[in-house]
Amino acid sequence: MNSTADEHTAQAAPVAGSAPVSPTSPALPPGQPYYRPPKSPGLAVLLSILLPGVGQIYNGQVAKAFVFLFGWVGSIWGAAQIDPMPFAFLIPFVYLYNLIDAWRGATLINLRAAGGQMPDQDDSESPAWGATLIGLGLVLLLNNLGWVRLSALRDYWPALLIVIGGLFVYRSLSQRKEKGEGEDRGDEPAETR
Repeated sequence: MNSTADEHTAQAAPVAGSAPVSPTSPALPPGQPYYRPPKSPGLAVLLSILLPGVGQIYNGQVAKAFVFLFGWVGSIWGAAQIDPMPFAFLIPFVYLYNLIDAWRGATLINLRAAGGQMPDQDDSESPAWGATLIGLGLVLLLNNLGWVRLSALRDYWPALLIVIGGLFVYRSLSQRKEKGEGEDRGDEPAETR
């Protein structure tokens, strides 16, 4: 019995120069160091909850941040100064899309840093964000100068929903058609392609 107790205490005693290992913590596989993601998706969302666009600034996407901030503030201004509809509808849309984009942006940054597969389309700082700011600024400037009356559009805003819905249907059908053509080509023998 004495020899078994000595073996047990010898196994439990730490070896000089080594770090103590907790029996409940899992050991990392050899050759794989701990990876700390550069961005926290939760923190990006929390910052975007405080003010739209701040999560995008945290992610390093400043152009997106300005689009979300001015889109949100512009929707509030439009609801108060121009007409409540459709601008009142845009306030929660811009706010919630801002939260989703902050999460997605931080996740994509982490995936890129980890060397993982990136989606086909990474439009985090595309020229479209800057073009959106330019377009929004021009429309508001023209309204302030009296050259365009945004309040006159209140009767026609449902046409915007029709156009957007039509674009979604067209894009969906185009993707199905491309997917179907790709599958058809995959079934053909290599000589006939």
